[in-house]
Amino acid sequence: MKIIETSRRKFLQGSVALCVYASSSIASGVKTTKTTTDKKAKEIPYLCNMCRNKCAGFARVEDGKVTKLDPNPYFPKSRNMLCPKGNAGIDALYDSDRLKYPLIRIGDRGEGKYKRVSWDEAYEYIKDKLVDILKEQKDNRSTIAYCNGEGFNKDEYIKFFGGKLGSANFLDEGSICLNTKLGAMSLTLGDIPQMDVAGSDYLIISGANRYESLITPDSIDMLHSNQKLVVLDPRCTITATKATKYLPLYPGTDLAFVLSMMYIAIKEELYDKEFVSTYFEDFDKLKEHILSHNYTAKWASEKTHIPASHIEEVAREFFDAKRPLYYMGRRSVWSQNDFQLRRAMVLLNALAGSINRKGGFVFGKPIKLPSEEINEPYYNNAQDRFDLDGIVYGSKQGGSWLNFREKVLNKTAPYEVKALFIRKHNLMQNMPNIVKTKKMLEMMDLVVVLDTMPCDTALMADVILPECTYLEREDMVVSFNRIEPSLALRNQVIKPLYESRSMQDILKGLGKKLSMPLFEVSKQYDEELQDSIKEFGEKKAFDEGGYDLAELYKDDISTRNKKLITKAFGKDVYESLKTKGVWYPYMSEQKLIANNYYSYYPEDKKHYTVDKKFKVKAYLSKLAKRGFDAMPTWRDEYDFKVAKDSFRLITGRYVTTTQSATANNSMLKDMQESNHIWINNIVAKQKGIKTGDMLEVSSTIGKVYIRAYLTNKIAPEVVWFAHGYGIKSSAMSNAFEVGASDNAIIEDSFEPIYGCATMHHTDVKIRKV
Repeated sequence: MKIIETSRRKFLQGSVALCVYASSSIASGVKTTKTTTDKKAKEIPYLCNMCRNKCAGFARVEDGKVTKLDPNPYFPKSRNMLCPKGNAGIDALYDSDRLKYPLIRIGDRGEGKYKRVSWDEAYEYIKDKLVDILKEQKDNRSTIAYCNGEGFNKDEYIKFFGGKLGSANFLDEGSICLNTKLGAMSLTLGDIPQMDVAGSDYLIISGANRYESLITPDSIDMLHSNQKLVVLDPRCTITATKATKYLPLYPGTDLAFVLSMMYIAIKEELYDKEFVSTYFEDFDKLKEHILSHNYTAKWASEKTHIPASHIEEVAREFFDAKRPLYYMGRRSVWSQNDFQLRRAMVLLNALAGSINRKGGFVFGKPIKLPSEEINEPYYNNAQDRFDLDGIVYGSKQGGSWLNFREKVLNKTAPYEVKALFIRKHNLMQNMPNIVKTKKMLEMMDLVVVLDTMPCDTALMADVILPECTYLEREDMVVSFNRIEPSLALRNQVIKPLYESRSMQDILKGLGKKLSMPLFEVSKQYDEELQDSIKEFGEKKAFDEGGYDLAELYKDDISTRNKKLITKAFGKDVYESLKTKGVWYPYMSEQKLIANNYYSYYPEDKKHYTVDKKFKVKAYLSKLAKRGFDAMPTWRDEYDFKVAKDSFRLITGRYVTTTQSATANNSMLKDMQESNHIWINNIVAKQKGIKTGDMLEVSSTIGKVYIRAYLTNKIAPEVVWFAHGYGIKSSAMSNAFEVGASDNAIIEDSFEPIYGCATMHHTDVKIRKV
């Protein structure tokens, strides 16, 4: 058996020969790497969707087939780069396993038995089910929940199901990702700024693996700078190997490290006094709080396992730097103290004056896009969402997945949830305790999945609607970046393959099918609607009440973009977006400085510092009123403790994976076929475990089987393996039962401030099999 851990191909500059020529062999899944010098070939600008970074590229199209993907040199955000996943987007387009036709379940839920139907038959099935459900629930539209993962079209999806159809129950990836970080920024600064990692001269990274799990252009800029980099991580990652200082610490103890840095800065008066006096609220409370708790380096050393001298050295270097930044990360929640950790990170940066300046937290000046107005009905019987009950703040848009699931399973919600529409969200793999997710889906009367692949969640659906890939559609124009703002457009590269459709076309067809039947249900149960019909007549009540669910789709996406862009910015901007995929005010000043290195904005035009009124709120009174710490505080229950013969499980991902969305991609699997569990080599040898041995890894909720990887780059009490493997859908031939799923054994607890799932609190036992 061959296990490769640190080998990575260099796909970051220019385009790479991960290109396929797709002919009639598409249907059979046979691919070849063939491009031609055909002068008739088209180069069409697009925006990648293989991860959340949304880099820009040009697709080479020959005879209606995509044969090559190249990076786009015009986009300031991605700067003529495509990562491995971006290059492998062509395989997502021509994956023979992708969903091709609408399907209706004919077997038991989860069994994977479906029949091919027409789009109209699929819509008819959904309509009949929803009419029955809404009659039973007396037109409580919130009995229909809906979810959507990260990416374009989310706002439009919300407009359809929330604004037009009327459900309050929308859930997204935030509560299993980074809502604590976003919340900490927003509540402390009143905004969610951009972090200028490339502009910092002293950067501290806790846990985030920028050079392995998230390779973006600003990561590359970090390598080219003279930046000092300090990495804190229980695991010696690729990022750690690039650091000036690598500090291994216990999982969940990052908060102690930050609190100690704050103590040293305040005690020794290293902080930016002018910034603090100008922008802080309740600094005196924070000062007294930190000093009175005596968060010394010695104290933090006992919590983190980092020597006190190292903590003191880093703190002094950080506050001595010109542009220090404690990076907030772009990954999921770790532990119960995660919100307090993110709050402490914001406050530490503020103490250093690293707000609204280069190399720090940058508010910037994004280009504002006008919104499309639609007439949204008012449903008198629609009830409020319930998943934020018991949560202090929470995201009123994306909610709390684990709290929602728990209330549905335990039937403690104020009403039943009978239907769930799922898009771009593999619920069966993306949240802790897969068994509970399966039970929740089994309780539904209707589950509809919009997806490109027959993932584990799709096989729990009653109806599967095949969405086309990002290369087969145009999406609404998007505004990017705060420092070097630009507009970018995902243009359609080729027409949708098979019978797949864009989300807009799917919702348009669904809206046409549902509008009048669901209006008829409301007529029976909604007294205010009944009064409107008596006063104005049924036609006017329907038309002016906003009950036409397909209203947004009277024009196709191209027409909508053209109208919006030309009205707001002019024809030249629209032309630039169609031909170059990008527009920003200084495109004429773009310069090639060195090989593949461009200058986009003149330095004096970059928005590092802007006129903005803001305050740094050190004390959050709402937390105190709810019985929580109003300022970041260490509690004894945060101490790192693992039972004898157990290990703390932590997870992450490879550069080749975007959660489970890329699991079936053959190009990416060629680089990283499977995951495997990192275990300390000394501990493993004591247990008679060798690299490649199959291990049973068990927790209180389940067990998985995964091969061992012995290394000295992880602490004895800790084990790690990558997320995005262990797929159970046999319809995904490249991913089926390859590796292990972390969420099959991660216990389902969530922190109480934002209701976010805590991913690094589970202890596991290991047995060689």
